Amino acid sequence: MPPKLLAIDHIHVFVADRAESERWYQRVLGLRRTPELEFWVTDGGPLMLQDESEQIHIALFERPAKPCRSTIALRVHGSLFRQWQSHLEHELPGAVTFEDHKASVSLYFADPDGNPYEITTYEVALSR
Repeated sequence: MPPKLLAIDHIHVFVADRAESERWYQRVLGLRRTPELEFWVTDGGPLMLQDESEQIHIALFERPAKPCRSTIALRVHGSLFRQWQSHLEHELPGAVTFEDHKASVSLYFADPDGNPYEITTYEVALSR
């Protein structure tokens, strides 16, 4: 049996233009630079972004585009799901799809480099 894991620390995301992507991630997902890790940006290292509560971390690497096989799913409380839907439809008109999975509901969209994202909740009754 392997030792227990604590959490997902961060996710590597490859983007063509890190400065443009940083603006997108701030505007669309509310993620900002992690100040204490800004030194990693030099020499091709990651630009670390985090949410306000420092629970979600994404490492932006400026690299040539690669096909992405993974969707990054972010969970929200059911009471905030419709707010996220309105926000995303405002920021990404025509680029957000809704899916009812019965046990959950999700919004799907992609960043400017085609990296797929999902906003989801299992509190379906509260999301309506």
